[in-house]
Amino acid sequence: MAKSKTRKAYVCTECGSESAKWQGQCPDCKAWNTFKEVNLGPAAAPSIAAANKAGFAGALSGLQTLSEVDVAEAPRFSSGMSEFDRVLGGGFVKGSAVLIGGHPGAGKSTILLQVLCHVARQMDALYVSGEESLQQIAARARRLGLPTDRLKMLAETSAENIVAVAEQQKPGIIVIDSIQVMFMNGVDAAPGGVAQVKESAAFLTRFAKQTGTVLLIVGHVTKDNSLAGPMTLSHIIDTQLMLGNTDDSRFRIMRATKNRFGQVNELGIFAMTETGMKEVKNPSAIFLSRTPEPTSGSIISVLWEGTRPLLVEIQALVVESQLGNPRRVTVGLEQNRLAMLLAILTRHGGIFTSDQDVFINVVGGVKVSETSADLASLLAVVSSLRDTPLQQDLIAFGEVGLAGEIRPVANGQERLAEAAKHGFKRAIVPVANKPRKPIEGFEVVGVSKLSEALEAI
Repeated sequence: MAKSKTRKAYVCTECGSESAKWQGQCPDCKAWNTFKEVNLGPAAAPSIAAANKAGFAGALSGLQTLSEVDVAEAPRFSSGMSEFDRVLGGGFVKGSAVLIGGHPGAGKSTILLQVLCHVARQMDALYVSGEESLQQIAARARRLGLPTDRLKMLAETSAENIVAVAEQQKPGIIVIDSIQVMFMNGVDAAPGGVAQVKESAAFLTRFAKQTGTVLLIVGHVTKDNSLAGPMTLSHIIDTQLMLGNTDDSRFRIMRATKNRFGQVNELGIFAMTETGMKEVKNPSAIFLSRTPEPTSGSIISVLWEGTRPLLVEIQALVVESQLGNPRRVTVGLEQNRLAMLLAILTRHGGIFTSDQDVFINVVGGVKVSETSADLASLLAVVSSLRDTPLQQDLIAFGEVGLAGEIRPVANGQERLAEAAKHGFKRAIVPVANKPRKPIEGFEVVGVSKLSEALEAI
């Protein structure tokens, strides 16, 4: 009997791109010398049995019109942490695959151990460790004071063996820590390689969807804070979460960068303590630790993160440049947007910064992904340039257009209510965001042009 020919391909170790022949530079990610040869298995024609095999989501589906599709909301269950549930979109969805990435020491294993110990009280839970020994995990659980009598543990790196154990135990939730050490026997590559990570994740996700099991996968990140492994890993899973540090090492920020069952860019705040990760109920208080005396170049703005407002301090420092080309440095804000805002300030505010170095910092490590911080950034720059402190109880938000107009932002009423709750007394906002009914003890100044905002301070 003739032996079936093995199919081979070249795969980029950076982005997972495949090619029929070796190439010096990857055409997708432009990396050099990253193509490695991998075996894709025998090139056999698909049989009738393979054609009748269940699909990726569990079973072969028949044709339906869009109106016939059941739109009932997927049932969820809580993780035991309201901040974790918020980022997930309301809790775990049965049959979903969740990928959690972060730097070493961010607290990925700690928070997942806490979640599984809580969920194990309600259903069978399985924690699979491929990096730490079971003794290390047990010692951490005792140190954190977690209940350890219900959680099932397994030290394994073979994806086939994990699925075999899961088919017997039938857990409702599984943690894989981590995907970079998992391997499959049929894949000719070392654990952690592109082929192994891709096939192991697809195999585990297929099992989760066919059985309705919640799958939590731990992933490593690279130097540039991107997820290690092939890009196809992000397409396989349903939800991708990133856990990172803030400027204060005690706090962690969890953000959803992909979520098929909830809001993207939802934010969860946790504090790392001796007893594990504790959720922060009032995250705005973390970023409002200002100096007692007023300082120039500092102002509070209200961002909208996911489904809630978040108060952050925006700091600016403007100093005379010693270089021919003044610097524009930002932390937490897009650098190109700062250059555009300074040009608007020159044209429509009559304030020149062409010979000044301008530095902008969003306190607390928050990344501003919306335009509502435009007005506050410019007011902070003007305050630093004039060395004139702004009021401690002042907030500002609004988008600044190229014509110098102040444009409204979404959820303006909720932002003002959050500021009033934290004791602020005055706000400079777009005219369209000014509330119809006055807020008791809170002065709201509506502006339509940048010049009006500068006069208001």
